[in-house]
Amino acid sequence: MSASTPDAFSSVDALSPVDGRYRAATEPLRSILSEAGLIRERIRIEAHWLVHLSTAVTWLPGAALGSEVLARARQLANEPDADAATAVKKIEARTNHDVKAVEYYVREQLAAAGAPEAVLELVHFGCTSEDINNLAYARMLQAARGKLLETFAARVSEIATFARLHADTAMLARTHGQPASPTTLGKEFANFAVRLQRAQQRWSAVAILGKWNGAVGNFNAHVAALPDVDWPAVSRSFVESLGLTYNTWTTQIEPHDWIAEYCDALAAANVILIDLCRDCWGYISLGYLRQRAVATEVGSSTMPHKVNPIDFENAEGNLGVANALLRHFAEKLPVSRWQRDLTDSTVLRNVGVALGHTLIAWRALGKGLGKVAADPARLAVDIHGAWEVLGEAVQTVLRAAGVPEGYERLKEFTRGRTIDAQALAAFIDTLPLAPAEKVRLKALSPQDYTGLASQLAHLAAQGVLGP
Repeated sequence: MSASTPDAFSSVDALSPVDGRYRAATEPLRSILSEAGLIRERIRIEAHWLVHLSTAVTWLPGAALGSEVLARARQLANEPDADAATAVKKIEARTNHDVKAVEYYVREQLAAAGAPEAVLELVHFGCTSEDINNLAYARMLQAARGKLLETFAARVSEIATFARLHADTAMLARTHGQPASPTTLGKEFANFAVRLQRAQQRWSAVAILGKWNGAVGNFNAHVAALPDVDWPAVSRSFVESLGLTYNTWTTQIEPHDWIAEYCDALAAANVILIDLCRDCWGYISLGYLRQRAVATEVGSSTMPHKVNPIDFENAEGNLGVANALLRHFAEKLPVSRWQRDLTDSTVLRNVGVALGHTLIAWRALGKGLGKVAADPARLAVDIHGAWEVLGEAVQTVLRAAGVPEGYERLKEFTRGRTIDAQALAAFIDTLPLAPAEKVRLKALSPQDYTGLASQLAHLAAQGVLGP
């Protein structure tokens, strides 16, 4: 089965929902992180190395590739044939070694282009399988990050836009689930926009490393074959030509510390999104956010009135699955017995699963955000009925005026009691404050008591979206 032909099985037969129920959502990652994607990237690395070697060590027998062979090598380095993965899998069936199968495939392709034996012997020259693999995974994860960041940036923009739209929409805050000093709906979304922007910057900044130094990282075979070549320089120039950061000090494997950083940074971004999903779920439950009903959808098999926050729930669930894998990668991949063991190999094959669940979650979140709108009337009901939250304002004014036990006065008056405007005004009249201060306090209402929330929301949105 090749990447260019339709799958031989229906998505309902897939063992994993990443390639089953959510197949359409993960489509952007499939060509990059599937096994076919890994095989194609391995082919590219083998071909890139041959071309690089032929120019870096020109006195090698076979270094002069010839125009047709060079053109074919460059084709393989750029974009392997559509059936390349299938062809490699057929070779692997007899070799029982996935990377060796790639080497044989590249040799066959070059031989068909007229490459002599001396050229063919330069394919995989000085390489261990892990030289090919670490660069292949590095480029795959680099490409996947680029794709994912497009979706992530869209979510951050949507959240910041919502923050700007509702920067002035007063909302009763809740700490410990209880009524607290008011905020604005926009300010609460602005908090997430800023957190996510920082998370995006952190993930984007993770350097992607690669190694190219032989069986145990010491250029043993290289020096034995050609002792006068500056192999570290040749290796560095090759790795950097692929858009990666060169790692000099490794065992047989690149130690995967950068992958751990990559996964940890992505998981941290997902944690923020879990927080957002739960907050949105809560605001929908309170009625602060209402959901647009889709006429053809069903919310419950038995309760026809239901419009459930399923997109936020779907996002939260998939973020959890993704993070379980990402945290495992971050903890496991940097650990390898002595110069190497094979436990990283089978674990790395699951990176597509983790990133797939991440993309599923981010897309579900986008659907959820696209369906919600603020309900100003519902917001107003709660905030207009919470005059007790002004106790904070009054006790702080008393502190500023030097009145002793201001906090205690307000605690006795407000704690566990229902307060309305009239009761608060009467209480303010009993306080030892200047008449002008009493007038100012009595003019204050819960919906006006939002501090700098509006300005902060606008400032955050501008920082993400621009003026």
